[in-house]
Amino acid sequence: MDSKPDPLHILFFPHLAHGHMIPTIDMARVFARQGVKATILTTHRNASFFSKVIERDRELGFEIDIVMIKFPSMEAGLPEGIENISSITSQEMGYKLFKAVRLLQQPLQQVLEDCHPNCLVADGMFPWATEVARKVGIPRLVFYGTSYLACCVFDSFLRYEPLKNVTSDDQLFEVPGIPDKIMMTGLQQTAELRDSRTNNETTVVLHKLSEAEITSSGVIMNSFQELEPAYVQHYRKTLGRKTWHIGPLSLCNNDIEDKLERGNANAVSTHRVECLRWLDSKKPNSVLYICFGSVSWISPTQLNELAKGIEASGVDFIWVVRKTNKDEEEEEDKEEWLPKGFEERMKGKGLIIRGWAPQLLILDHEAIGGFMTHCGWNSILESITAGVPMVTWPLSNEQFSNEKLVTDIVRVGVGVGAQECSKWMEGRKLLVTKENITSAISQLMVGEEANDMRNRASALKWMAKRAVEEGGSSHSDLKALLDGLRLNSI
Repeated sequence: MDSKPDPLHILFFPHLAHGHMIPTIDMARVFARQGVKATILTTHRNASFFSKVIERDRELGFEIDIVMIKFPSMEAGLPEGIENISSITSQEMGYKLFKAVRLLQQPLQQVLEDCHPNCLVADGMFPWATEVARKVGIPRLVFYGTSYLACCVFDSFLRYEPLKNVTSDDQLFEVPGIPDKIMMTGLQQTAELRDSRTNNETTVVLHKLSEAEITSSGVIMNSFQELEPAYVQHYRKTLGRKTWHIGPLSLCNNDIEDKLERGNANAVSTHRVECLRWLDSKKPNSVLYICFGSVSWISPTQLNELAKGIEASGVDFIWVVRKTNKDEEEEEDKEEWLPKGFEERMKGKGLIIRGWAPQLLILDHEAIGGFMTHCGWNSILESITAGVPMVTWPLSNEQFSNEKLVTDIVRVGVGVGAQECSKWMEGRKLLVTKENITSAISQLMVGEEANDMRNRASALKWMAKRAVEEGGSSHSDLKALLDGLRLNSI
């Protein structure tokens, strides 16, 4: 009898941050459901965030597993157990963590030599992974957990250097060489892009990221054709990149358990589930969900202004506040960023969740009428797949580019007027005022314009669901990618 051919084996290597790990784990699970043998490479601490869902998939018969490597904490000068960006409490620790990440090149190569996968899918934050894959003779695919628009804007800044033509960081300019007229400022760009005007070393680093992408075997994107068609086309045709869009990846989470534990199975607790019962008592589209991601830092002064804006808007809300240290839960009553008496006045109208929240389940609830977000790409896609319009408040990285897609192109959001892209672990000098916050919330939640945005968001929701179904745009790209890998034609 003819023996059954070995399945295609792909090794997935996510960056050590929740915002990167979450879509990478979803992606590995999607590939496994297509008959791929999927191996996820990470460190011991990070594996605990998603090991339960992988075990459930294995019990269902899918060939998916986790390989763990030791994180070089000591070699980089980090305390034992600091293995994820969410654990970083200072810029100095951040630099050490990135140093430790660079030390993973040799362990990665060893795992590739031991496991013999057919392909490596590594996060875009690992430019050196392209060379590691070349050494062992397999293709490396880059994974970007952001929008095509953001990638096109980044390429524009490297290619045309528009920041060199402005006289101040708050001067508006048109981003050159992209499909739409998008106006931005220097202040809205990362510190690295701003530094590249005068620092050749920074310029070299940015170009290395781009070069690793160009010399790789292609780029996988967590997006879908119908969301940003002009930018998919621009990335493929104008920039000449080989790419496959296979998102929204979050839609692979079908059951309650997957949605509840997604991203951080360790954080699930009774009071986080109780927020869903609280939502059951609210009218449809009446509650604003507020969350700024797992690593964003906002100053106490700005949080105080946000609380005042929420209260003045009069809307019901769920507000997720990031915990910054282990002692914070015991110190809740000492938090000084809340206006005096705020929680007492908001009883029945609002909930504050400190730490992790089941975001997919919250957004899916019919009571949610809007999402105030930092414009991280995972959050934007999760809002779109739930049909929920957004109040946009970008804070860092490529989030100001993502905001433009939401507010200017697909028009399912209202901005609070954020102007400043902060350095990592630093606050912003420019305060977003209570008045701006209240105005944006009211615009999103009440009136004819709000209904129009909600209708557009609902239309995108169904487009997203069709994209990942058999014959949809993302499903077709996924099949084309897997066929190419099986035929060694990638």
